[in-house]
Amino acid sequence: MKKGTSIFFCRKMGAGNSTKAREIAHKSNAVLLSEDEWLASLCPNKISSLNDYIEYSNLLKSQLKKLVQTILSTGINVVMNFPANTLSQRARFRSIFAVIDAPHNLIYVDLSNAECLK
Repeated sequence: MKKGTSIFFCRKMGAGNSTKAREIAHKSNAVLLSEDEWLASLCPNKISSLNDYIEYSNLLKSQLKKLVQTILSTGINVVMNFPANTLSQRARFRSIFAVIDAPHNLIYVDLSNAECLK
């Protein structure tokens, strides 16, 4: 069976990533997973610092890995609105799709700081 494609982003904050993720998910009939939505739902009012974000974000990763692999294995595309800005973040994404030999698409959003601040 053909695997779904994992789609994720390398971008700055404020670059319109959530909007772009929703558009791509809609156009490709994909499942959209948003880190902001998961954290807001599962950890309301618990993230007030970068350390808090890192702690709670890391708690999501192992379960999301299994979920995404299961979805991709059924042939459904997954758009992940999670940061993939650093080598370690991109390696984490690779650990999701490479293990099950699913295709992927890294979308690089190249906007200036001034554009992001708008």
